[in-house]
Amino acid sequence: MKQHQFRLTLEHLADKDGNPVTDEPLVFQAPSHDNIFDIVKLMEQRENITPEMAQRFAVGLKLMGEVMLENKEYPLFAELKPHFMEIMKAVKRK
Repeated sequence: MKQHQFRLTLEHLADKDGNPVTDEPLVFQAPSHDNIFDIVKLMEQRENITPEMAQRFAVGLKLMGEVMLENKEYPLFAELKPHFMEIMKAVKRK
């Protein structure tokens, strides 16, 4: 299956009290059957969604969805699938 290839970098900048954190960043590959940038653009067009909200929501949802698709026989993901499908239906509604 052809997939878009993405690399994500997550840096922990500060703890909950605002203190700087020096943890090494998480850097990982994240293949996706969708172009995540296109999904972000679509989310940004929704009412009352800021660009930052659109980015965080779309990226999180797509990362979760791809892992679930790739591992659909895993018991946790099989259990979550119906709920995830309902979320996706709500997201796709205008």
